[in-house]
Amino acid sequence: MIVYEADKRQFLNHIDFDDIEEVILTRFVAATGRRVNSSEIRSWRESLGYIARVLRDDEIPDQIGVAVELHIPQSSKRIDVTLTGRDSTGSKNAIVIEIKLWEKAVSTDKDGIVVTYLGKGLREVVHPSYQAWSYASLLEGFNEAVYNGGIAIKPCAFLHNYARDGVIDNPYYSGYTEKAPLFLKGAKEQEHLRNFIKQHVKYGDSKEVLYELANGRIRPSKALADALKGLLTAQPEFVLFRLEDRAQPDAGCVLQRDRGAPVG
Repeated sequence: MIVYEADKRQFLNHIDFDDIEEVILTRFVAATGRRVNSSEIRSWRESLGYIARVLRDDEIPDQIGVAVELHIPQSSKRIDVTLTGRDSTGSKNAIVIEIKLWEKAVSTDKDGIVVTYLGKGLREVVHPSYQAWSYASLLEGFNEAVYNGGIAIKPCAFLHNYARDGVIDNPYYSGYTEKAPLFLKGAKEQEHLRNFIKQHVKYGDSKEVLYELANGRIRPSKALADALKGLLTAQPEFVLFRLEDRAQPDAGCVLQRDRGAPVG
């Protein structure tokens, strides 16, 4: 399920002439029958404004697909923003963007874990690049439109309020930031994200890939089935890693090898 979908031109029109958070909220309620808290609405307003800044580039085609709150079937996961189109070879790509409003974090000695202020206190949560990569892995492992339909998933994380400080971008987390690049605060970072998008989406697809993602048959891929077989036969290199989700802390698990070498 996709709460909001548009092409780039329609999305920027909603940014410029409507209150984008109200547009998203109306569609969210219609799609789910639920409402969200004020912090979620604030995040839509602020973060989607930054996404609009990044997309305001003539080299990013007007016909790229833009999705907000793409729900991964049979999970509680919601992908903040998904951009779709085709690269220079004509291959179908979907860029998965995990967005955070964080300003500070503290590193830990745990694999893929940081500490940041959420709600009313400090909490251990997964690194945003890990989270983006994990969403890509779920799509690659369970969505038949991805693993049989030729859709390549390109994850990244965008922390538009967070200045580089050697913590969130510490080399300790490079096993995940290399899989899902991390873009932080500032015009230069926005330019890097813009170039990442242009690298993977050169041509618009008029939401074709969004439609395929939303309607793809959900069943495990052969690669995932083989990995699960390895787990069930108790091969020691496989471990389960519980995913934290900002909205749903009781989310599921994905397979991961030892630190720095996730399965995917």
